[in-house]
Order: sequence, then C-alpha cells, then structure tokens
Amino acid sequence: MCDIMGSKNISISDEAYSRLKKFKGKNESFTDVINRLTNKATLLDLRGTLTQDEAESMLKNINEARKLSGKRYQNISEMLEHQ
Repeated sequence: MCDIMGSKNISISDEAYSRLKKFKGKNESFTDVINRLTNKATLLDLRGTLTQDEAESMLKNINEARKLSGKRYQNISEMLEHQ
C-alpha cells in the first residue's frame, strides 16, 4: 500500500504566522514545525517505556517529594499563623 501525503492550503493571520515562524528552525518546513508542536504524547503513548522496577522507584520518589512539600507547606503555614 502506497502512503502518499497530500497537502492543504490554510489561511492564518499575520500575527499567527509571525509566532509560528519564531519556532521554525533553519532547515525546517512549516509542516515540520506544526507536526513537532502538535505531537504531544499521552500517558497511554508512554505505556511500556518503564520497567516495573523503574515505575515503582519513580512512584516512591514522587510520594517522598509530595510528603516533603506537604511538610514545608505545613511549616510555612504555622510560621505565618504565629506572626
């Protein structure tokens, strides 16, 4: 099966063109820029990229960071209450 890429003409404002142009690399087409900027991964796209051990380690680190943030928030709140 042959996959031939078509093209479409679109109309954008001068402001939008200027903003898009700022993201364009020297050897990059506007199609490349649009594809790069709109190619956002979802969590489902990341499925299978971590081993079980890596995922568990990451979750442990996230939970520890949340605990520390909570303690810092509590300390700041207590300091502000006593002022």
